[in-house]
Amino acid sequence: GKLFLLDIGGGSLEVASGIDEEPDTAVSLPLGAGRLTAGWLPGDPADTADVKALRRHVRAQIARTVGEFSRFGRPDHVVATSKTFKQLARIAGAPGSGFGLYVQRTLSRKALEEWVPRLAAMTVAERSALPGVSEGRAAQLLAGALVAEGAMDLFGVEELEICPWALREGVILRRLDHLPDEL
Repeated sequence: GKLFLLDIGGGSLEVASGIDEEPDTAVSLPLGAGRLTAGWLPGDPADTADVKALRRHVRAQIARTVGEFSRFGRPDHVVATSKTFKQLARIAGAPGSGFGLYVQRTLSRKALEEWVPRLAAMTVAERSALPGVSEGRAAQLLAGALVAEGAMDLFGVEELEICPWALREGVILRRLDHLPDEL
C-alpha cells in the first residue's frame, strides 16, 4: 500500500510518500530539531513567546507542502524514523529498547499534543531525565516535538508507527542492492 514517511533530523524534516522504493513525492524542509533549537529556543526552559513563534514558523513551512502530498490521496501506512520520533514515542508510553527492536511502537497525535506543553515547561536537565531521552538530545526534543506535532496535524495523521531503522540502514540497503550478484 501507500506509505507516508516523516523523518526529523538535526538539520531538516524529510517527508515522503509513495508505493515503492522511489517516492511519488518527497520534500526536505529546514526544520531539523538541532537547527531550530539553536535558532529559536535559546532559553532553558524555553520562553513561551519563543515556543509560540517557533510553532508558527514550523506550521507555515509545513503548510506550504501539504498540497503536494494530498493529491496522492490518503496513505495506507504512516511511518516515522529518527531518534526524535523514537524519543517522543517513548515518553508517550511506547515500549523501551529493552523490549527488542521489532516490538511495535506508535505515537498518537493526542499523546504528542499532551506532551508538548510539558516539554516546553521543562529544563533540558528535566527532559534528559525522561525515559528514553538521551542527555545529548534533550535540548532539541522540544523543537522536534513542535515539528512532529505540526506535521502530524497538518498532514492529518492521528497515529504513526515508529520504524526501528533510519537513514543509515537505508544507505546500507541501497548499497547492498547495487552490489554485483556474484558476491
